[in-house]
Amino acid sequence: MAKDLNKVMVIGRLGTDPEMRYTASGNPVTTFRVASSRQWKDSSGELREETEWFSIVTWNKLAEICNQYLSKNTRVYLEGRLQTRSREDSQSGQIRYKTEVVANDMIILDSRGPRESLHEVEEDFLPPQEPPRSASASHPPANDPLASPLDIGDEDIPF
Repeated sequence: MAKDLNKVMVIGRLGTDPEMRYTASGNPVTTFRVASSRQWKDSSGELREETEWFSIVTWNKLAEICNQYLSKNTRVYLEGRLQTRSREDSQSGQIRYKTEVVANDMIILDSRGPRESLHEVEEDFLPPQEPPRSASASHPPANDPLASPLDIGDEDIPF
């Protein structure tokens, strides 16, 4: 028997800061919207652009990570599934539908900004620094103003 598939992959930018709430049972849920644009030339050669907005929902640990590390205009890759919810409009009595991407994976695509903006991340993930035992060409002196700060690799970030 053939298997069904409900999989969505979106690359875009956040339209607003994420909003995190907790369910009655204490599970974190974070919601935000992502804009994904495409460009093409029409038959007259004019450049056209179209933007599609996606409502994103994340749960549990991913919800906490999205709330902590994402902000308006952050470029992200999201992977998940489509889910449509319905509710009755209390004023008109009509049934309203909302289709969302329930994300189970997220990758931040923006390059990291200046080192100062990562100060909190460095404190969370870097071991305490020890002074160098001996000065060498590969290890500049600790008081060298041109020496670059210790760089953390992508594998050190928890997502």
